[in-house]
Amino acid sequence: MTAQATRGKIAPLAMIHLENVTKEYDLPTGKAGQLVAADRLTLEVPAGEVFGLVGPNGAGKTTTLKMVCGLMLPTAGRITVNNIDVEHNAEEAQQYIGYLADFFSVYDDLKAWEYVEYFALAYKLEPANVRDRVREVIGLMGLETKFDAMVGSLSRGMKQRLGIARAIVHDPPLLVLDEPASGLDPKARLELKELLRRLNREGKTVFITSHVLSDLEEICTSLAIMEKGKLLRVGKIGDVMRGAGRTRRVRIKLAAAGFALGAWLAGRPGVSEVKEAGLEAEMVFPGTDSELAALVRDAVNVGAPVCGVEEKVETLEALFSRLSSGEVM
Repeated sequence: MTAQATRGKIAPLAMIHLENVTKEYDLPTGKAGQLVAADRLTLEVPAGEVFGLVGPNGAGKTTTLKMVCGLMLPTAGRITVNNIDVEHNAEEAQQYIGYLADFFSVYDDLKAWEYVEYFALAYKLEPANVRDRVREVIGLMGLETKFDAMVGSLSRGMKQRLGIARAIVHDPPLLVLDEPASGLDPKARLELKELLRRLNREGKTVFITSHVLSDLEEICTSLAIMEKGKLLRVGKIGDVMRGAGRTRRVRIKLAAAGFALGAWLAGRPGVSEVKEAGLEAEMVFPGTDSELAALVRDAVNVGAPVCGVEEKVETLEALFSRLSSGEVM
């Protein structure tokens, strides 16, 4: 099936579906047993999502992405992409996938357009349409001024965008990216995040791994947290954060000195872990928004010159650290 045919297909509810997927590797000679890189994974990536797969090195993320793309067979279980069984119909499924590996090959002695054209022809696009499509995707990546530049002359960030151009040249509905922010400077990372948001707005489903958890937190609609081949949490990003028993930390700031805010807070029901520094006090407060408002109102009524209240929301990185340490089960 060609890329042109993929555009007319109605998107499924689940772009990716994994059912009890396991991948085992034989250990080196002399060592008994097997290494389980993926352990009975069941996961759905809905169409239209930016779905992040989070985990430390060795968690099984790259293995999972390769199995989704048909580049590696599972030991057990079933994977579908766009309702197509990847193991039994890999070539058809791959027409719906744009994949960019963590370490992907670039050909420094080709021009940018030649590099993308090579992959367009590999995907069997109509030869008469190839040059226009190549120019279109290079423009989408913001590389139009580098159309005739040698690939070897491009920066790391530009090469990453060129890699994405090659991954979407056949217009797949699914983009699978393994650590796309790796090695990028802050400016290039910002450009990458905006590019992925734009591709998602234009209808692409994005399945992405990254060790830069703050980036995933900004762009993902859903995520799965993976460690040692197992999924620890899966769902909408807000649900995952709430479901892990996120600790609610609140900082209260005073406009002037003279009120013992820390001591006052320490005596309030439900308040714990009070820390006071200068005109600010931080606490753990498990109550609702209305209960927090009542607490602040009580402080003002007894003379506290409150001028600010700020909730310190737990980051994805902090949550992942708690999950990895076994603090959250």
